[in-house]
Amino acid sequence: MEHVIPAWMLLPFVAMLLCIAVLPLTKLGEWWEHNIHKLYVSLILGIPVGIWLCLNGMSHELEHQMIYDYVPFILLLMSLFVTTGGICIKGDLKATPLTNTIIMAIGFLLASFMGTTGAAMLLIRLLIQTISQRKYKAHTIMFFIAIVANCGGLLTPLGDPPLFLLFQKGAPFGWFMGMWPQWLVAGILLLGIYFIMDSYYYKKEPQENLQADATERTKVTATGLINIFWLLCVIASTMFINSTYIPSMGGHEAPFYLKLLREWVFIAIIILSMVTTKKAAREGNSFSWTPILEVACVFVGIFATMTPALMFLQQNPLPVTQPWQFVYCTGALSAFLDNAPTAMVFHATASTLPVDGVAVAGISEILMKAIAMGAVFFGSLTYIGNGPNFMVKSIAEESGIPMPSFFGYMAKFSLIICLPVYIIVQLIFIH
Repeated sequence: MEHVIPAWMLLPFVAMLLCIAVLPLTKLGEWWEHNIHKLYVSLILGIPVGIWLCLNGMSHELEHQMIYDYVPFILLLMSLFVTTGGICIKGDLKATPLTNTIIMAIGFLLASFMGTTGAAMLLIRLLIQTISQRKYKAHTIMFFIAIVANCGGLLTPLGDPPLFLLFQKGAPFGWFMGMWPQWLVAGILLLGIYFIMDSYYYKKEPQENLQADATERTKVTATGLINIFWLLCVIASTMFINSTYIPSMGGHEAPFYLKLLREWVFIAIIILSMVTTKKAAREGNSFSWTPILEVACVFVGIFATMTPALMFLQQNPLPVTQPWQFVYCTGALSAFLDNAPTAMVFHATASTLPVDGVAVAGISEILMKAIAMGAVFFGSLTYIGNGPNFMVKSIAEESGIPMPSFFGYMAKFSLIICLPVYIIVQLIFIH
């Protein structure tokens, strides 16, 4: 018997997302910065939802969401965060447009395999050090957010949280590689525009800045390289420790510790990475647990409150039917809320539509592509669209680079540069 979800049960989910989007911009922003306060909000909104679900015979749905969706989600992010946080790359290169573009291109290539957060954290300090003598820097950081912290992560479930959640819903690991045309076109356009723009600003640089940039150079060094091995272990675990290769993991009666076998391996990798990495490497990256704890505190509330919201949307689908509509609806919400739960909302919507052609994770393949593209690409339209965005902005500002405000970022960059690129990609591939 299907349990009917009342519309008012969406309110905790909406409130959770509004807290994430609005509180950092208000006078409560300083209060919200503390992870313990984020956890308080998650528990205040999430616990009543959990109690209501259990009292109404939906404890199984809550258990699946929290144990078999949230736990794998946070442990994958944590394993990527810890392994990449142990690789410290330092140096000061000559900040020519070509050099800066190459650094971003490397990040773009790496993002799908070490996560947008991992790739961004790996390269942002090298990039900031490289451009430190330049006068015009903010545009470089904004392009880095779009190219490395967002668009580069389209090719695997490791790349971006919404893709991992879609992978959890049944999309094959290798299926995401089929989106390489969209990934490539977006990357070439953004990198090309950046090279042209940085060349323009390079010509405007004061001569003394260019002179300092040419003389104050240090060799690129890397420490903590053992973490490349641990990163490969994370990738291999995600690909091969699942019910496709170990059928007993997917058995209905399988014990929870077997169903979560991959997550036990993630925990082991995290511990081994911490033990085998020299302290100096993590100190060089200013490594701390704060960013990943922030994600854990926020998303425990999102996943709890999202449970009835997803069930409601399956019973009352949104009036979105065409692939291009899924691109822009998923994208718009991803930009202003958070791309991971947004992807789940529109996957639930797509699951109510008849499958046209090949099915991926229970929905039409073209709709899956539209949701994935909208969630990953459009997360770059605001500072709050994807987790790494704010981290990159904060690191840049700590380094003395003045960044545009929330709306300034949109007006000066994302709406006039990123959005037209995404529209072009949509017009070519998603109709």
